[in-house]
Formats: sequence, structure tokens, C-alpha cells
Amino acid sequence: MKWSFNTTLRWLSAIALSGSMAACSDNPMSDLENYVKETKSQQRSSIEPLPEFEPFESFIYQAHALRDPFTTPVFAHTPASVAHTGASGIKPDFDRPREPLEEYPLDSLRMVGTLEQEQDSWALVLDTEQTIHRVQHGNYLGQNYGKIVRVSEFEVELMEIIPDGLGGWMERQASIAISE
Repeated sequence: MKWSFNTTLRWLSAIALSGSMAACSDNPMSDLENYVKETKSQQRSSIEPLPEFEPFESFIYQAHALRDPFTTPVFAHTPASVAHTGASGIKPDFDRPREPLEEYPLDSLRMVGTLEQEQDSWALVLDTEQTIHRVQHGNYLGQNYGKIVRVSEFEVELMEIIPDGLGGWMERQASIAISE
């Protein structure tokens, strides 16, 4: 076999490379082991324990004998007061022109005084916009079709017409007392 310079150079390169590989292969996991030891030696933070939950109590809904809540109830009999109210024919007059004080809830209006001239008496009513209105017997005020039935020195009495909850109407007395 003939040795040439190139062959010698190849052999020397192979020996040098295998030597360097042998030096690295002593413990290839040493870096990883050092990292794990360092991480374990660090102080641990405390972790709060998980909260305890109360177990879910199951409930079996058995409403076979009950009325379906999404259907209109059917009453076996109609109470006398409801039958009387529906038969009385009480209802608001929807065709009449509405008066300015019917825009306001009754509890937002205040009586601030009265006026009298001969046989006529008027109440002075203050609305929420600080406007004073003069009203008398027969005028309407409030949002429940309230008609004034009497004006006195200290209050305005009226009769309201409100829904009875069963498709009819009923009357209710109300008043506004003078405020100081």
C-alpha cells in the first residue's frame, strides 16, 4: 500500500475527530443533570390547596299533575266581585282628548294651593317641569284616567279607572293633598 500525503492527512483527521468525540462522550447528560439539580435546589413557592366544593344535590322535577305554566289558567268559577266589575261596564273614555296633566304619574304631581271665585274653586297643581296648572271638578289628571270629583281647600279628590287584571276595569279613589 502506498502512503500518500492525502491518506496520512485523512487518518490524522479521523483520529483527531474520534478523540474529540471521546472527550465529549464521557457524560453527555451532565448539563441536563446540573440544570435539574439547580432547579430542585431553588426555594419552592407555596401553592394554595384547591377549594372544597359542596356536592351537587340532584332534584327530580315531577310536575305531571300540575298545570302547565305556559298555558292560560282556566278558572272553575268566577268570583262575584270580578263578575260584577266586568258586568258594570266601567271603562275609560278612549275617545275624549287627553288633558296635559294625564301625562304624569299621580305621585309626581303636587297640590300647591287653591283659588276661589264666587261658587267656583280651582286647585293649583305643580307638575314635574315646575309648571302650575289650574284644575277643577271634571278635569282629568294622572295616568290612570283620574277624574276630579271634588276640590277642597286641602286636597283634590279623584276617581281613577284601573285595570282589574282580568280584562275588565274598576274604579279606585285617590287624592292629592296640599304640600307645604
